[in-house]
Amino acid sequence: MQFQLQTDRLLLRCFRASDFDSFLAYRNDPDVARYQGWSVPYGEQDARHFVETMQSYTRPEVGEHVQIAIEHRASQSLIGDVMCHIHRRDPRQATIGYTLARSWWGQGHALEAVHALLNYLFTTRDMHRVIADCDVDNTASWRLLERIGFRREAHFVESFLQDGRYTSEYHYGLLQREWKQLLRQGINPV
Repeated sequence: MQFQLQTDRLLLRCFRASDFDSFLAYRNDPDVARYQGWSVPYGEQDARHFVETMQSYTRPEVGEHVQIAIEHRASQSLIGDVMCHIHRRDPRQATIGYTLARSWWGQGHALEAVHALLNYLFTTRDMHRVIADCDVDNTASWRLLERIGFRREAHFVESFLQDGRYTSEYHYGLLQREWKQLLRQGINPV
């Protein structure tokens, strides 16, 4: 059975061959790539290999970095992806990340996708802790993490080499008990 999470507006699912053009387009947008771990131009061969590799995963697996497609349900368009890495050394901890095509920014889609992924990780997969990091200049990203309940745990100065220069990062953490408390309190940022 293929991995799938559904929200009001989104479908989080495995990548498909038909996602290639949309994926290549947003991976080659300099504004999207600015705070990510890839450089522009992002080649067709790399994109094809990526989509083919991600198609082979049926769900997030221990030790693997799995990208999960974000489909806008109404338009049936690929609008981005979320990353999930369940740690090999401690399979009850995971790292997440997210990317959204620029035309979909500012509409709450990233927040909705991250919320769905967190709910899956904490509820279905029984994660103890989920972590995320982002560039300190990526205000939209760290605001999303804080809005959804993550705690800023560290500020690493000039710790990440990106396109020949060192950038600084914020690191965030969220525990399962904190997530459950937020849900009990009725806090739903989506």
